[in-house]
Parts: sequence; structure tokens; C-alpha cells
Amino acid sequence: MSVWRIRDFHSDDLDGILHLWEELTALKIDPVYGLSEVLASCEKDQAVVAMHGDEVIGAAVGRAAHAQGWIVFLTTAQRWQNQGIGTAMLGALEKRMAPFGLAKLSALLPESASRVDAFVNRGFEVKKNLRYFERHIPVQREELRSLAELGGRMLPRDLWEGVGGMQREKELLERRLVMPLAKPEMADQYGVVPPKAVVLFGPPGTGKTTFAKAIASRLDWPFVEVFPSRLAADPKGLAGALRETFLKVSELEHVVVFIDEVEEIAAQRGGEPPSALQGVTNELLKIIPAFREQPGRLLVCATNFIRALDSALLRHGRFDYVVPIGLPDVAARHAIWERYIPAGVTGLVDLDVLVSSSEGFSPADVEYAARRASQEALERALFDSVDAAAPANPAGSAAPAGPTTEDYLSAIRSTRTTVSAQVAAEFLEDIERLARL
Repeated sequence: MSVWRIRDFHSDDLDGILHLWEELTALKIDPVYGLSEVLASCEKDQAVVAMHGDEVIGAAVGRAAHAQGWIVFLTTAQRWQNQGIGTAMLGALEKRMAPFGLAKLSALLPESASRVDAFVNRGFEVKKNLRYFERHIPVQREELRSLAELGGRMLPRDLWEGVGGMQREKELLERRLVMPLAKPEMADQYGVVPPKAVVLFGPPGTGKTTFAKAIASRLDWPFVEVFPSRLAADPKGLAGALRETFLKVSELEHVVVFIDEVEEIAAQRGGEPPSALQGVTNELLKIIPAFREQPGRLLVCATNFIRALDSALLRHGRFDYVVPIGLPDVAARHAIWERYIPAGVTGLVDLDVLVSSSEGFSPADVEYAARRASQEALERALFDSVDAAAPANPAGSAAPAGPTTEDYLSAIRSTRTTVSAQVAAEFLEDIERLARL
């Protein structure tokens, strides 16, 4: 073949490197560094190319970090293999990086990479018993300002596991929402369109906000909560502030947007004269289709009164799923009670009795009863006499400090449940009529 040569990278070489990348990935070789990283390093770090005439037939890209250097990309066009081009490019790249005073030059290769001659020829050694770990940072530096302006944040990564019980709801949300969004390439392979919007509905205090946050945590996406009451104070008006908020949201690569009590801005339209909120509902109905056109985002709306929502909002094409979130089941109540019982009395409190006695309680009701029992036990310990406060103890040892089973049962008996029998019955009717799973 004709003579090839090695030279420094020029910006005009980007098309050639793209061609080399496409050739590499066509061979089912997935480079360790992404294309955007490789192209950025070409411009900002160190890179050399192999040329045949005006054609780029190979590229080597490196990055220096203190005394450690990394080979970000190395490849040679298929028809130019076995001519020492890779070895020559590595040599030229190492020479370019010499002024950085590197003590070590390393390379990470995918398991599918079979051609390692260039590295061996340049004196690289294969390191055994190493494992490569990688984590993508969900919010890039340029997105931080937008996220801060929206009052958004990254949530702890363990919120999904922290939702105790509610297995049916968790499994449904995992299958319908989380997996298609977390694995979009696989979803596309099966013809599944990742969801863009979902409504969570159910009685007050049943954990809809908890589920919305858990979904963001599970996806490792930023969480932005939209508060209609705050937007209403904006000089632009509620509709204008809502529109501007979603424009700002579009600057984020990934995001879960949460609107609680969405009925405040999407109530049933009608009546004469028209309500001032009808314009806000109209604005939201226009925002959702535009939001759905953007990849990597999910709108979660929650409501305690799904019957109050405008019927146009729930039509197909706006929300993919309408998911009921009801009162916690036995396993969920057990997990919630467990969360509030102090470590000092764990094992001494009869959890099964508390769980059975609190049927019909929402998570908020359980929390209220648990905190009330703890408060009353503390007050008894502080203000009652020692003899009156100390429970009988046949063994003669000091009783552990903390609430007893009876304290919790007393608090349960005095707790007024959030969800009445009528509301619970209406919720079951709403599931039949409006749920879309």
C-alpha cells in the first residue's frame, strides 16, 4: 500500500474520526469512552492521526491528569491493520504528552477488543485482577444553574428501596415507568415508547409524593417539584410562570417534574363566567404535548381528587398511565411502623398487633400515632414519679426507655384516620372508571 504518515490532530479531522468510530462500532466493539468524550479530548487534550493522502486512517487520543495519562481512543481503519500504524500513533502520542511529566500511561479496553499488538509493542503490560467501575454523573456542570433556579435537586439513591411494602404498586411503576426510561435502547428494540407523563391518584396521605421522589431516585434523575401556589405569586401570573418553568426544565438533559395537587391548576373547565383558572388549565394542556416531545424526562402529577381534573387532561396522548396509590397493605404498614420504633425497644414492641390495629391508616396516620406514642412515653418518663412510670418487671432489671406496645395502641385508638370509609369507597370507584395501567 501507499505510504502513510503520522501528524498532530487538526479540527478538520473530526469527520475522519467519526468515520473510524462508526467502523469500530459496526464491529460490535463498544469503546470505553463515549464519542462526545473522544471528540472533546481531540480538541482539548492530546491527539494524533494517521493519514494516507487526505484520508484519516487512524487516530490516537490521550488525556493527562497530574502524573497519570490515559489513552482515550486508539483505532486504525480495518484495511490498514497489521502495518504498525497503531504502534506508531502510540509513540507519537506519548511524545506529545511527555511535557506533562507522566509517571504512568494507562489504557482501558472493552473485552471485545481483540487487537492489542500496538500496546504490547509500546511496552504496555496487561494488569490482572482489575475491575472497572463507572458511574455517569446525572447533572452536568452547565445544567447546575438551571436546576438551582428551578429549586430542583438530586435525591438519595436509596429512596426506592425505602418504600416498604406496596409491592404491587412498586412492581407496576418499575415495569411501566422505570425500566423503559432507564433502558431506552432496549425499549426501542422491542418497540416500546418510554412513558413521558403519569398521574398518581388516591386518598390524601397515601404516599404519592413518596413514590414520585422514589421514581426520580431510582432513575438517578434530578427531581423538580412545581408548586402552583408559589407560581401564583409570580408577576407574570400563574399561566406565564408555568410556561416559563417548563421552558427552563427543557434545558436539563434528564428530569422528573412533579406537580402535587394538580387539580389546583387543571380543574374541570366550565361555568359562566369562565373561571380565572381556565387559562391556566389551557396552558397546561398546551405544555404537556411539548414536554412529551423531549427525550429523557418524565412528568408526574399527583391528585387526591381525580374527579376534579378536567376530562381533557386524562385523554390518551397526554398521560401514558393513570395509577392508583391506595392505603398501605399489611407489609407496608409493618415497614412504616418499623421505621418509627426506637432501636432501644425493637423486639419488645409487638409489631404484628400494631399492624393489625392500624388497618385503614395512611402512612401519615401511622407516623402521627408513632410520634404521639413516643411523645407521651417521654413525658411520662420526665414528669411522672419513677415508681409510677416504671412498668412491672419480674426479672428485676431496669425497663428499657421508650414507648411500649400499649403506648402505641393507645395512640392508635386516639388517631382519627385521614381516609374515611366514604373516601375509600369512592377511590375504588375511581380505579374502575379512570385507572389506566
